[in-house]
Amino acid sequence: MRSSIVHEGAVNINYEIRHIVEVGQRLIKSGRSMTWENIGDPIQMGEKVAPWIRAVVRDLLEQEVAWAYCHSRGILATREFLAGEVNKRGGAQVTADDILFVNGIADAVDKIYDLIRKDARVVMPSPSYSTHLSNESKRGSYENITFPLDPQNGWRPDLDELRNLVKYNPQVVAIALVNPDNPTGMVYAESELREMVAIAAKYGLFIICDEIYTHLNFTGRARHLSEIIGDVPAIALRGISKEYPWPGARCGWIEILNARKHPAFAEYVKALGTAKMLEVCATTLPQLSVPLVFGDARYPEHLRTRAAKFAARAEEVAEIFGALPELLLPKPQGAFYYPIVFKDGVLNGRQTLPIDRAPTREIVESIVQGVADDKRFAYYLMGAEGICVTPLSGFHTPLNGFRLTLLRDDDDLRRATFRRIADAIARYVK
Repeated sequence: MRSSIVHEGAVNINYEIRHIVEVGQRLIKSGRSMTWENIGDPIQMGEKVAPWIRAVVRDLLEQEVAWAYCHSRGILATREFLAGEVNKRGGAQVTADDILFVNGIADAVDKIYDLIRKDARVVMPSPSYSTHLSNESKRGSYENITFPLDPQNGWRPDLDELRNLVKYNPQVVAIALVNPDNPTGMVYAESELREMVAIAAKYGLFIICDEIYTHLNFTGRARHLSEIIGDVPAIALRGISKEYPWPGARCGWIEILNARKHPAFAEYVKALGTAKMLEVCATTLPQLSVPLVFGDARYPEHLRTRAAKFAARAEEVAEIFGALPELLLPKPQGAFYYPIVFKDGVLNGRQTLPIDRAPTREIVESIVQGVADDKRFAYYLMGAEGICVTPLSGFHTPLNGFRLTLLRDDDDLRRATFRRIADAIARYVK
């Protein structure tokens, strides 16, 4: 072609959660079976949606409106319902016009970062969820600005580092976080959130808070950002993919907080709404279901039961892997992941696992050269045991480790898989 057509930031797009599937597919073609433990899809992992939620959706299919376009911002009645839910929490107050429906949280994240000025920056934690980090990275060819989450201190955030990063990087315009966090499962304490809000207020920033897992909290109710944001501008991201769960619905929304108090932020969120108009609208059917499901008296218990289930599975992981002294195992407090960290010096570029099938072994040996140490372990685990996990290095962190999911509903298979991974680690590091 007569000129380059790819944006310079495209090289920074990375989604290890899906990339490793491509490696797994190559190994399957070589004859290796595969157990997938890499992606946060409850349905693929065997969870059955509650019959009463299925009935709500089934009944909506009989309504003609479910088959039509809706308002570009989303169905008004649903937006009014969600605005009412935000306002009942106390704190920031919103209207239906402050709710914007999107085709899943990934759609929202893409738009949120794309509409930020190219030379402006968003600071976020490390490890960091790939969708946020890649969308920040693709806007330019520069190093990411991140503050660490400490696995030796329950993944608590280093807020002093965050404060310094904001202070000495005037190009930073926003702080982004996921609460509960992905991949760590850490839940931000109210005091930590308030400190982040104070930093944003002092330096004139806005906050992006991904709350897709907020109602899957093991230790009590996680605070919504709207409750403590004060007058600081912010965007909270919500959805139904992890709660119903209905990931295939691609139904999420943005809660815009304090837009009208900040003219520059108001201009920015106006652009978000305009960008959504270009897509006509988000999917109608799942939007119709939100007031009926969220407003049902059975829904709070539905959430409590699911959170308790994942908390119990986290205890399984802690018990099975706890005998390995090479690992750090801070327990998650929410979501449905368990990150496992190798202590410093445990991994190197020489360790292997025996792979019986020659074609599979040849593929693994051809792709482990020069990769991160935890990715090397993950590839050998796939080749030797047929188990796919996500390397922690794929979440923009210098830590070596991997992320397990707590989703598999088959109790025997889930526990057997955890034990096989633990046994493989013991053989790999000796």
